[in-house]
Amino acid sequence: MRSFASDNNSSVHPQVMEALMAANTNHAFGYGDDPWTEEATRKVKEQFTHPCEPLFVFNGTGSNTMALQLMTRPYHVIFCADTAHIAVDECGAPSKATGCFMRTISTPDGKLTPELLKPYMINFGVEHHSQPGAVYISQCTELGTVYTPAEVRALTTFAHEHGLLLHMDGARIFNAATALGVDVKEIAACTDSVMFCLSKGLCAPVGSMLVGSKEYIERARRNRKMLGGGMRQCGFLAAAGLVALDVMTKRLGEDHENARYMAQ
Repeated sequence: MRSFASDNNSSVHPQVMEALMAANTNHAFGYGDDPWTEEATRKVKEQFTHPCEPLFVFNGTGSNTMALQLMTRPYHVIFCADTAHIAVDECGAPSKATGCFMRTISTPDGKLTPELLKPYMINFGVEHHSQPGAVYISQCTELGTVYTPAEVRALTTFAHEHGLLLHMDGARIFNAATALGVDVKEIAACTDSVMFCLSKGLCAPVGSMLVGSKEYIERARRNRKMLGGGMRQCGFLAAAGLVALDVMTKRLGEDHENARYMAQ
């Protein structure tokens, strides 16, 4: 029996298994100082326009938690849709790690907008109240909707105008890029950090990774270690991720080409 319930239920793609076996043939330096991690890092950077550094972790919960912890202090508020993954499906991990209050906002389609956020931009500098600190969005959303590049830019601009940072949970960012007919980098160009998942569709055990700006990448490395996300044999994650990244970028290109053909 097959369904679209979850790619968590399927077996690992044969090409991913081949990559893992190939990476298991000899010794290599641990904790990311290996050729697979170096190559995967280079290829991930090609997906983004601004300076970034991918950090491989085990899953999306780890990525989201690490990103939000880097962006906030315990007295901050993190804003998200009431359907957001961090509020519904991560067992309180972001709240536990950050100490922040999660302010969920009701939306008709799972998408935040500047208009929905505006009423909550209050109490800045008041010591008795939690301070607005970060905005979290899912791409695609949990309701299957997608943010256009213009909508992401508008949200990020609004957040920055009020001193907040924006994190994108890009677990299915390739699906969003396919649906919109745009490149991945167009969707994530103006975000402050992205959870860039490579497990969706291929079940690559790489899970996902945090992509952050140079401003806090060194802190991110230490946070990853502190949160238990630093794998000693990181090369295995990277080797699997390389296959997933190659396959998904190829599929994205084919989907865009098919869409152009159909439009003609």
